[in-house]
Amino acid sequence: MGSNPYPLFLFLLIHYFLAVGAAAGSRSAKAPFVGVNIGTDLSNLLSPADIAAFLKAQQIQHVRLYDADSGILSALAGAGVSVALGVPNDQLIALGSSNASAAAWVARHILPFDPDTPISAVAVGDEVPTAVPNALPALLPALRSLSAALAAANLSSIPVSTPLPFSVILDPFPPSQAYFNQTLASAFLLPLLQFLNDTGAPLMLNLYPYYAFMQSRGAVPLDNALFRPLAPALEEVDPNTLLHYTNVLDAMVDAAYVSMRNLNFSTVPVLITETGWPHNGARRDEPHATPDLASTYNSNLIRHVFGRTGTPMRPEATPSVYIYELFDEDLRPGPVSEASWGLFYGNGTAVYLLRSTGAGGFLANDTTDRTYCMAAEGADQRSLQAALDWACGPGRANCSDLQPGESCYLPNDVRDHASYAFDSYYQSQSKAAGSCYFQGIAMITTTDPSHGNCIFPGSKQMNMTSEGSNATETSKAGIPPRLRLTEQNNNIVFMILNMILVVSVSTMRL
Repeated sequence: MGSNPYPLFLFLLIHYFLAVGAAAGSRSAKAPFVGVNIGTDLSNLLSPADIAAFLKAQQIQHVRLYDADSGILSALAGAGVSVALGVPNDQLIALGSSNASAAAWVARHILPFDPDTPISAVAVGDEVPTAVPNALPALLPALRSLSAALAAANLSSIPVSTPLPFSVILDPFPPSQAYFNQTLASAFLLPLLQFLNDTGAPLMLNLYPYYAFMQSRGAVPLDNALFRPLAPALEEVDPNTLLHYTNVLDAMVDAAYVSMRNLNFSTVPVLITETGWPHNGARRDEPHATPDLASTYNSNLIRHVFGRTGTPMRPEATPSVYIYELFDEDLRPGPVSEASWGLFYGNGTAVYLLRSTGAGGFLANDTTDRTYCMAAEGADQRSLQAALDWACGPGRANCSDLQPGESCYLPNDVRDHASYAFDSYYQSQSKAAGSCYFQGIAMITTTDPSHGNCIFPGSKQMNMTSEGSNATETSKAGIPPRLRLTEQNNNIVFMILNMILVVSVSTMRL
């Protein structure tokens, strides 16, 4: 009687699935993420505790802080949020001139918080070559001294880098002909890349397809900047590589890869420390700074990153990104758009709706099914007043927040009041067909019309729904992909083991 082959087969099978599980775990550990930048230049910033609760509610697990705010770092302890910690530009000279200063900075801003608040990276300065060129000679010494201080504290796993503007790359389109600014290459960029290569840190870049589009004078299609699908004939094709580019961001990243390769560096990864789209701007100068386009860009960006398609030049490598930014910074000087990059207002109300279903659970307030009713553009005042009176009267819409002194009384004009009343009626009718018509002077929008402390009925309704279903959704969507894959592997293993058992019993009976 020959030897039974099933024990060997079973051993090999189990070994195979253990290897698959290990590989899946390895891939999950390197999965790209989407984080957010948190600026604090706003008049009504949430308290640190409220920021921590807000990030948890929105399932945001990666943030970048421009300064080491001890209150926020303390509040994030145990919240499951990793922090890329910034060093302001005005601290570069001190850190670059003294190893003791770097050690003191680590002792003050990292050691009291990590690992309860995990520090994922240290971002030294911000766009130093263009923002504060006089501090550029101190930047590399500051990087080296902070890296050494982290190593001395047994924290060498925390990478140290510096966010650079895309303007350090010249002639970026098509990507295959890109190169670094030669005035910076030998004195700064070459030693910087050597440092990043030696320490395993990423090249941090602030990449804005919005500005590439605005400055292109029509050469860059709007759809290309927004990740919108293009007909093959309209895709940007690099004539030297014949690679097709369906979006501007991928082209910018590949331009960075080519620029690094020209200096003989091909293994330094890219981390996008800023990208986004403004939702408001001066109509004459920035007509494309609108809530709808901001929603389109950031929604498609999130899906693109979690889709893990990489870039045409490196499909195996998808850079992680930090969206600029979490909150509108209303105190920022400059053009209107400077204060209008936030996903949320300072009080936590969504500026516009993101459509990011299935994008890894990022941003719990997924907005695919959110619609609101508001006054249509061009509607005349008399018709709006008549419709407002009907909605708040016979229509039985709840218009209490429109009373003097209430949250939505200001601005006290017919259009704003009508929009609130229209949405109140629309939501009370469960968004039934025809409930947002009002003789043709109302329209449905996916952009939340809430403003300041005035929260529209549709936004209130979604917030209540989210709170009620949060536990259920978390139980489904909160399972990490690696665990879901492991569960699937286990099911397959048990199914096959049962089959083997049946076959083995049958063989024994024979």
